[in-house]
Amino acid sequence: MRGFEQPGRALLRTARHRSVSQELQSISRSLTAIVRTVKRLGPALEAAARAPGASATDTATSRPRRRLSAERRAALKLQGQYIGHVRKLSPRQRASVKKLRSAKGVRAAIRFAMKLARS
Repeated sequence: MRGFEQPGRALLRTARHRSVSQELQSISRSLTAIVRTVKRLGPALEAAARAPGASATDTATSRPRRRLSAERRAALKLQGQYIGHVRKLSPRQRASVKKLRSAKGVRAAIRFAMKLARS
């Protein structure tokens, strides 16, 4: 179909070409606006970074971390061990470990779960 040109085909090419060039100009204008904004905000951002007590992780919604007591830390450690051992068990074994936990406590349940996992 090379030799046979349809009427209006040349017009379509120029319209497409013009549209692409317009899009490129629009992109160029947008990038220029972004560069101007970054240049204007640069000094303010640097000043905020240099402010005393400011860090990269500070946000407006941050809240102070509560310190864990030794008792709570130990409880969390036991809970993690319990979950780690119980995950490997079948649902029936989990039920028996859970029953033992309510009766005799977490340490006994962990020992029992380790025993079940070995067998």
